[in-house]
Amino acid sequence: MKKNKIIDRLATFFLGLAGITIIGILVAFLYYILKQGLPVLTLDFILGAPSEMEAGGGVGPELFNTFYILFLSLLFSLPIGMGAGIWLAEFARPGKIVDIIRTSTEMLATVPSIVFGLFGMIIFVNFLGLGFTIIGGALTLALLNLPVLIRVTEDALRSVPNSYKMASLALGATKTQTLFKVVLPAAFPRIVTGITLVAGRAIGESAILIFTAGTSVSRFLFDLNPLASGETLAVHLWYVNSEGLIPDAKRIADGSAALLLILVLVFNLLLVIPTKHYEKKMKLN
Repeated sequence: MKKNKIIDRLATFFLGLAGITIIGILVAFLYYILKQGLPVLTLDFILGAPSEMEAGGGVGPELFNTFYILFLSLLFSLPIGMGAGIWLAEFARPGKIVDIIRTSTEMLATVPSIVFGLFGMIIFVNFLGLGFTIIGGALTLALLNLPVLIRVTEDALRSVPNSYKMASLALGATKTQTLFKVVLPAAFPRIVTGITLVAGRAIGESAILIFTAGTSVSRFLFDLNPLASGETLAVHLWYVNSEGLIPDAKRIADGSAALLLILVLVFNLLLVIPTKHYEKKMKLN
């Protein structure tokens, strides 16, 4: 008994130490990025046009392209990814074809993003002749998001207790009514968590967009043309650090990194907080 207590205390100590270490690394990372970048985040920097040669440029078009490409990629990937996940969880009959689909989805989820970028460049930039465009970047990002969305949706639906479905069917509801009125609302928080992870990854993605959306922006600010070039904030950060010729490249990079970090944090909070509230409301009901 005494030996078990010692082992329990040691395990608790080391697990707690691991948790504190992770939190410490995260806090140090946030402190360093924000300390360097927050002084740069003025309104002129956030909304201003970038500069190729002179100091003092902003990141307005890159910021707009980040959200525009994210919106388009989710517009393409959400219906297909969630639809496929619903089909696998609720309608697909067990068999070799379904097993192959699941295995393929899991394999695609592990493919490095740069491979998707090269694929997007071959298909959208070269084969279809779109060039470096917003739509090409959004479509390639959608391909990156699809495997994750499929797995998240399927797992979320399978996590709903079977008793919920049985109770709904016993009351006379059809399978479709049960899906939309019972199963999906119960799985909604988990699905939103998956969408949040996908969106956060898309905001910070650079490898794919370098090969498909390009490293330049339209000469029109906040250009909605999907065939325009679409450098995002993450790509701009990479470009300034690697090939930028502007004298204040470090300043631009620090500001871009801080702004990108704040965007990801705010985006996650805007989705997670309402989802947690919804989940608590569902439990009370």
